[in-house]
Amino acid sequence: MKPRVILNEEQVDVTITRLAHQLIETHDDFNESVILGMQPRGILMARRIHEKLKTILKRKEIPFGELDATFFRDDFRKKELIPTKTSIDFIIEDKNVVLIDDVLFTGRTIRAGLDAMLAFGRPKDVELLVLIDRRFSRHLPIQAKYIGKVIDSIESQKVKVEWKEIDGKDRVTLLS
Repeated sequence: MKPRVILNEEQVDVTITRLAHQLIETHDDFNESVILGMQPRGILMARRIHEKLKTILKRKEIPFGELDATFFRDDFRKKELIPTKTSIDFIIEDKNVVLIDDVLFTGRTIRAGLDAMLAFGRPKDVELLVLIDRRFSRHLPIQAKYIGKVIDSIESQKVKVEWKEIDGKDRVTLLS
């Protein structure tokens, strides 16, 4: 079956802008909030959101970090997972954390991210932002507060998020 385009380049850009505005409605100027992108591909989404927020708010600095939860995954020994780099140069103690990933599927990656995040302090609040929510596939009771697009898919299907920085184009497709 031919891949179905869920979001094209223009739709990805509009979605990121909308999500950034939703974050501003809740977090105002981000004085008490930080952004954490989930490695590996959630960081690309987080970088885009971060840049959009800085542009809209006309701020040079909004705390931004990249979180690798590889060693906190419950399937770490079953898969050939390659750890990447965690880069968080601030404490999240008593901060509002916006955790960002590209696709919310089973919720297991987010659970691992929550565990990994605690090494940097105990946040006041954690909100999840995702580009794509595959809502009927959860293994854990985890829900995103900010969602780019909700899709209904079966477990055998795969959501492929492409980013201009590494894939040459922005696009989200559903593969059967």
